[in-house]
Amino acid sequence: MKTSKLAILSLASLLALAACGTKEKEKEKSAQSEPDSVVTVTDSLTLPAPFATESVENRPKEEGWPEGKMPKAPAGFKVSKYADKFDSPRWTYIAPNGDVFVAESGTKKSADRITLLRDVNKDGKPELREIFMEKLNQPLGMLILKNYFYVANTDGLYRYAYKTGDTKVTSKGEKIVELPAGGYNNHWTRNLIANADGSKIFISVGSASNVADHGMDEEKRRANILQINPDGTGEKIFASGLRNPVGMDWAPGSNELWTAVNERDKLGDDLVPDYITSVKEGGFYGWPYSYFGKNEDPRRKGERPDLVAKAIVPDVPLGSHTASLGLAFYDKTQFPAKYQNGAFIGQHGSWNRSKISGYKVVFVPFKNGKPAGKPEDFLTGFIESESKVYGRPVGITVMDDGSMLVNDDSGNTIWRVTAM
Repeated sequence: MKTSKLAILSLASLLALAACGTKEKEKEKSAQSEPDSVVTVTDSLTLPAPFATESVENRPKEEGWPEGKMPKAPAGFKVSKYADKFDSPRWTYIAPNGDVFVAESGTKKSADRITLLRDVNKDGKPELREIFMEKLNQPLGMLILKNYFYVANTDGLYRYAYKTGDTKVTSKGEKIVELPAGGYNNHWTRNLIANADGSKIFISVGSASNVADHGMDEEKRRANILQINPDGTGEKIFASGLRNPVGMDWAPGSNELWTAVNERDKLGDDLVPDYITSVKEGGFYGWPYSYFGKNEDPRRKGERPDLVAKAIVPDVPLGSHTASLGLAFYDKTQFPAKYQNGAFIGQHGSWNRSKISGYKVVFVPFKNGKPAGKPEDFLTGFIESESKVYGRPVGITVMDDGSMLVNDDSGNTIWRVTAM
């Protein structure tokens, strides 16, 4: 009887795939007849069944970069070492005056400091390097707003008196928002971004676990993007159901906030794809009950059909277990027209896949504030073999001169990409 059911399921799957293929061909014809149309990237997404493959722990050894070795960019670009000898330089923030702030922090051990870099003579290399802040608690997000320097530690949002050009914070500062620290699944990072007029700050907070493994009480104010006033008051949940949102940026040509989300594990090699998505105010994106819209997670089956029914389908899938964390829109003009206004995503790399994925920076073209093509490789060369990697890209930051910085926290290096 079991064999009969499997046969019926297999036949149903084949018929569904055939129908899907027919629809895809129709969509391709339509796209060819409308060359200027915006591509809906999720149209071609076909997801396997949960547990179609075994969940595998596969962590390649992080070797570091041999002398003379560096990542590879497409033809027409140059990669250089902007700065090195950090202790896990996970994130970067560019001040309005061009100062570069680097959050050095990690999962198992953390330097817990912010380092300032300043390119005094504008030659593309920082001459000044100072410890700007130290004795923090797993810092990541940074923000300068009016006369304050904001730091998102894992346990809270702090702000300090700041004036342009400061090379060290000397004020005590204040904790303006208490945040749930750490997490069973090491989703300890808290990112920050402000809206255009500086009237609101958005804070990304990852889940405490894979799929609410310890109950939803442990997930209060997590798997969310929070919105606050600059003084810490007026907190509300801006969007929810986002397992681990980290990178955030505003899409050029629109007023839409976008985020990069690190999705769930242990459903097999090709579930669930990480993604970038526009963030709708009040929107629910599925975690932990469903993924990519209304695909119910079997581990939470039947618990919240009301939420599954309203789950929003993310905009752009980025591959499963890629650990897509960094996000920056390219809003300058140094890079060729193809890249202007598009999104760059730092993929930190997989641990829950039999064949490793990620460990690169990918690019998604945009047109009029919307995705206009599928993700493509941009910065590669981080992988030596299936068992060894040189580094792991995370944060992506576009500089005022149009060059781009890529934080390699495993390689303790910040790479600079320029157009030749």
